[in-house]
Amino acid sequence: MAFGVFIHRTDSIYDDVPSERYQFPRQYLKRAQQCQGDWIVYLEPSKVKNTKGYFAVAKVQEIIADPGNANMNLALIEVGTYLDFGNPVQFRDADDVVERGLLNDHGKISGRAQAAVRPLSPEDFTRIVERGLGQDDDILPRIDRGIPTDGFREAYTPFQHLSDRERINQLTNRAVRDRNFRKNVLRAYGERCALTGLRLINGGGRAEVEAAHIRPVEHGGPDIVSNGLALSGTSHWMFDRGLVGLSDDLTILVSRQSNDMDAVKGMVNSSGKLLAPEQAANRPRPEFLTWHRDNCFKH
Repeated sequence: MAFGVFIHRTDSIYDDVPSERYQFPRQYLKRAQQCQGDWIVYLEPSKVKNTKGYFAVAKVQEIIADPGNANMNLALIEVGTYLDFGNPVQFRDADDVVERGLLNDHGKISGRAQAAVRPLSPEDFTRIVERGLGQDDDILPRIDRGIPTDGFREAYTPFQHLSDRERINQLTNRAVRDRNFRKNVLRAYGERCALTGLRLINGGGRAEVEAAHIRPVEHGGPDIVSNGLALSGTSHWMFDRGLVGLSDDLTILVSRQSNDMDAVKGMVNSSGKLLAPEQAANRPRPEFLTWHRDNCFKH
């Protein structure tokens, strides 16, 4: 097993869903197989405008032949391991290359940087993840309602310098995942409640909005922006209890079981639709909306 880098771009010609699978040609098979059972980081190429750099981490569960394309293979991502970095890491930091294993004996970037699938040293993996997960900053660690407040979150302490394997343990830590999920959801929605349109900032200059999972983690929902909504406390409460929902075209649905439908409708922004992120990749995916309608929304 070994750490690795998978290069991915949003407009990729490959059949990639980073949180679920990564498609690659045969030439990278041996390299990808080395990562089976271990963790990789995703990198968006520097030539992409406004590149995110190293933007996520995930664990490769299995490498298989692509059943739909004889010339391709798939790296299947272990469910529940994919995590977008709250602080995407640029390929270059000032004059420093973060992935130092790419440097040759003369300190220049080698041809290995062109490989879409490549090994990653433990030191580089730890450095990238450490920067990507970052520290608590101006984003309050608000949490999804329904998760027990048993003191676990209050006991969370900022990262210290950890070994690569100790860092892996942090990747499945619920507090760490919640914090990064919140950062990415609030960034995508401009810190604005997607249902009401309100953008409320508290006295400390922090957004009074929460990051809600559409399909909850306890029911198999991933920690990705397309499974998230930025909602005010009241909107979040109503969404979790099925008093409001969303159609596939993002029209806001109000349950007939609400005891005051007019009041709820009055909270909805004037468009009657969710105020979705500009980037299509960040908008709610239909399968998550369907799950919420089938399992939460009170028809």
